[in-house]
Amino acid sequence: MSRVEDNILLTTDSYKITHHMQYPPGTTTVYSYFESRGGKFPSTVFYGLQYIIKRWLVGQVVTREKIAEAKEYYNSHFRDDVFNEAGWLYILEKHGGCLPIRIKAVPEGMVVPYRNVLFTVENTDPECFWLTNFLETLMVQVWYPMTVATNSRAQKEIIARYLDETADTLDGLPFKLHDFGFRGCTSVESAGIGGSAHLVNFQGTDTIAALIYAKQYYGCPMAGYSIPAAEHSTITTWGKKGEIDAFRNMLEKFPSGLVACVSDSYDIWNACENYWGKELKEAVIERGKLGTLVVRPDSGDPKTVVVKVLNILEKSFGTSRNGKGYKLLPSYIRIIQGDGISYESLQGILEALKVAGWSADNIVFGSGGALLQRIDRDTEKCAFKCCFAEVKGKSINVYKDPITDRGKVSKKGHLTLEYDKGHFKTLQEGKGDPAKDMLVTVFENGKLVKEYSFDEVRENAELPLVKKKRAAMVTS
Repeated sequence: MSRVEDNILLTTDSYKITHHMQYPPGTTTVYSYFESRGGKFPSTVFYGLQYIIKRWLVGQVVTREKIAEAKEYYNSHFRDDVFNEAGWLYILEKHGGCLPIRIKAVPEGMVVPYRNVLFTVENTDPECFWLTNFLETLMVQVWYPMTVATNSRAQKEIIARYLDETADTLDGLPFKLHDFGFRGCTSVESAGIGGSAHLVNFQGTDTIAALIYAKQYYGCPMAGYSIPAAEHSTITTWGKKGEIDAFRNMLEKFPSGLVACVSDSYDIWNACENYWGKELKEAVIERGKLGTLVVRPDSGDPKTVVVKVLNILEKSFGTSRNGKGYKLLPSYIRIIQGDGISYESLQGILEALKVAGWSADNIVFGSGGALLQRIDRDTEKCAFKCCFAEVKGKSINVYKDPITDRGKVSKKGHLTLEYDKGHFKTLQEGKGDPAKDMLVTVFENGKLVKEYSFDEVRENAELPLVKKKRAAMVTS
């Protein structure tokens, strides 16, 4: 007996098992689409469909054993024989267990305003009209990587804006938001999916599962990087009186490169002023010939704490002024704020730094639950709806229009996504120009026909500001 993770026939909602009996007689085509109907962010970063396709849809995914297993489950579950055994056997015998489905989608990493089609699904065999929406449950799960990538990119926009205002370059941007979210995820799989979505925008992570997923499903040899870093247990086991010895040990055991040391186990102000700033000052400076110490506060109000920590470190190590007039600690010492970081809090922290005269170059951020878990399908109001069908040879533009919620009005007919003069527009009812359609066939009849590298995804999702700066450097 296989696990549910191995049997695609078991990866749907219960009620869909009966839907093959509910379509009008003579139905031969069901064509559906996926979109963000609105939500927290005005645009979405489309990412994660390739994972779903490779994980679940490619090759022979239907076998006689899986059909028998599903029939046993569903007959017991419904206490009735409502399972579409004949339909699945047809797929096995006629298509070799490959799914007769076509999926068209926008390029992964593309940033698309909400209320636009992101992908479509349709059956390629008229006998398998029921299959399109059977797959809805699985296909809609693209909401998660898509929303993580969107949330991450929105924070990248905030950081980039403050770097542009208070720093000389954007060079540090790829490492400004570090993923601390592995332990807060609901599973290793969700950590891999969500963590890789964050890496579309940044290159800093402690979520190793994300690296594996980016490599396995997007061919990226190494999508993210980390550094040696202390946690509270490795500091507090030295005892309160031994905290300074724990700090010294970090400098000695990691004599070069970046190293991060949590410093708030007892008294962050004392740690910064007396331990780092006095007793270990010369060791920090000497180590600075080969690397950088990153001091980590991890409690309190971030807006207040980060400014005070910087002010204390300034008294010991001094500062310089960058080209925009903002203060910068020596290159051998920086701080990381890894507590309380979210889309909602980030701007307030960076604004506090700016008002206090500090460049955003002095700080990096770490985020966990707010990065990978404080979202759901309604964050971007993701939905999958049928919009076209053929019944007895007749084309039908299918839609819903609930009188109680006009926000749930769905699109009609065949769809194309077109881009003109800087704007996306979804054309309905077959009125679009196929030559201008940005939806690309990515899967057809069991085969992945278009594959995106992680580099391509990252480039598609890159901020216009970064692209502009990059182009300016090339031309200069």
